[in-house]
Amino acid sequence: MRRTVVNNIVSLDGFYADQSGNPTVLNMDETFDAYNLERLRSAGTVLLGRTSFEGFGAYWPAVADADEDPSNRALSSDNREISRLYNRVAKVVVSDSLTVPAEHPWAATTTVIRRDEAGEWLEREKQRGTGDILIFASRIMWNALLAQGLIDELHLTVSPAALTAGQPLFLEPANLMLLEVRPFPGSSNALLRYRPAPA
Repeated sequence: MRRTVVNNIVSLDGFYADQSGNPTVLNMDETFDAYNLERLRSAGTVLLGRTSFEGFGAYWPAVADADEDPSNRALSSDNREISRLYNRVAKVVVSDSLTVPAEHPWAATTTVIRRDEAGEWLEREKQRGTGDILIFASRIMWNALLAQGLIDELHLTVSPAALTAGQPLFLEPANLMLLEVRPFPGSSNALLRYRPAPA
C-alpha cells in the first residue's frame, strides 16, 4: 500500500506562515531543498490544494532550464532537479473551482478533483500505483484528510524561529507518534517525522 506523506516546514512554535501568509520567514535553506528533493524522488503522485498548486505552478516549471547564475541558490542543482521532477510527476489538485489552462506547463500532468471526492480518491490511490502520495504545503487540504484518518506520515522540518503569531500548521487537535528526529548538519533546522497515533 502506498503512503500518504505530508511534508511541511513549521516554526518552532507551530506556525506554517506569518500573519500575512508568507512562509519564507522560515529557514528554507539548502538542507530544506535537499529534503524536499529526497521526498520528491520517492513520490509517485503529488497532491496539492489550489493555492499551493498555483504558487508552485508559477514558480517551479522554469527553474530546470533557467540561465546559469552561480550566485542564485534558487537555481542550485537540487532545485533544478526538483523542477524536473515536478514537471513530470503526476499532480492532483483538490479544488471545486480550478480549471488548469491548456497552456499551463503542467496541464498534461495535472488532474483536478473536487473536495468531496478527495477522501475516496485517496483511499483508492493508496491501493494502486507506486511511490508515495506526497503533499507539500496545502495545510487546509491535508488537515481535512488527517481528520479523516487518511494521512500516514507527517514530515515536519522545524525552523529555528518563534513567530508568536501567524497561520497555525494544525487546524484541529492531533495526536501523533514520533518516528524519527533528524538533525541536518550545518543547519539549525531539524526534521521531526510522525505518524498519527491510533484513536
